[in-house]
Amino acid sequence: MVGTSYPRAVPLRRDAKLELLRGVPLFANCSKSDLRRIALLADEVDFDAGKTLIREGTRGREFFVVVEGALRVTRDGKKLGDLGAGAFVGEMALVADVPRTATVTASSPVRLLVLTKRGFLDLLTQSPSIATRVLQSLGERLHSDASDTGWDILLRDANA
Repeated sequence: MVGTSYPRAVPLRRDAKLELLRGVPLFANCSKSDLRRIALLADEVDFDAGKTLIREGTRGREFFVVVEGALRVTRDGKKLGDLGAGAFVGEMALVADVPRTATVTASSPVRLLVLTKRGFLDLLTQSPSIATRVLQSLGERLHSDASDTGWDILLRDANA
């Protein structure tokens, strides 16, 4: 989606934007003030059904939160699931330069919040407190993911 110009939509109320962002685990430790700053960076956009937002294997540059509509998530052409209002995709693209793990396509007309990596990294540079809170959330998520997959046991055994 590099160089894509996003169509403008009717703006969400500021509080609605904050509530959507508050539901994103990456921002779980952020204060209301932090969320306001993040919300200022998030553009609201509309896409038609069939628009591919994320392509598996490519590098990510943006993160999406679904305001309205539905997204289809596939990997290797197989459906993994559908996402609706309040769901989010691509958050790892904001903090890591890793390939996308799935393809995400609008399965209906959608309205999204879009946060770009560049804008987000600029914010982290300007606001160390937000950077600290985001790192804390990432650490908690990695710990949880490791526990869910049993990696924590393997790691403990390797360090014993």
